[in-house]
Amino acid sequence: MRAPLPAFYDDLAAAEDALWRLLAEGVGRAGSAFHLPSLATVDAAGRPRVRTVVLRAAERAAGTLRVHCDRRSGKAAEIAARGFCALHAYDPGSAVQIRVEGRASLHAADAVAEAAWAESRPMSRACYGIAPGPGTALPRASAYALPDPDGALGLGRPNFCAILVQAECLDLLYLDRRGHRRAGWTRGEEGWTGRWLVP
Repeated sequence: MRAPLPAFYDDLAAAEDALWRLLAEGVGRAGSAFHLPSLATVDAAGRPRVRTVVLRAAERAAGTLRVHCDRRSGKAAEIAARGFCALHAYDPGSAVQIRVEGRASLHAADAVAEAAWAESRPMSRACYGIAPGPGTALPRASAYALPDPDGALGLGRPNFCAILVQAECLDLLYLDRRGHRRAGWTRGEEGWTGRWLVP
């Protein structure tokens, strides 16, 4: 017996609701496929770069997503230089793909960063105290140091940075043999405008 079609199958407003609901679930549930989206940026040579990040916040009213990074990382430099980014996640269980395109900003020494640091777990905080910085070439695999999460919780704070993505384009794709569905939204001065798209 075929699974029932989702409520958003032919309802554009319900599709937008589903997109933000899935992102919010990704923030709150580590087992969600939307908890670990891929973040794409552009490097100095104009080449795309992509990596997995942890989704920390999804604010529908503001149209923003938040992830964290090390200020010494390549993604921080790429965002500081260009700001353009995209996020992508796919859940094979629900056959839903979400893509977000927008502009990212770095927050290292402001209220956004302080609040993000305060809500971070000790193990996560310790990761920002790693030495040397992310992406540094090593003479052997183990030639780096990670501080004890219980002994140096503040050590990584100077390297910690929150990334706020101001979404400009949203895309939801649902795959089903009875007919795929794809919807997209763009943000203007009046808010979001949605339309159905060819899958």
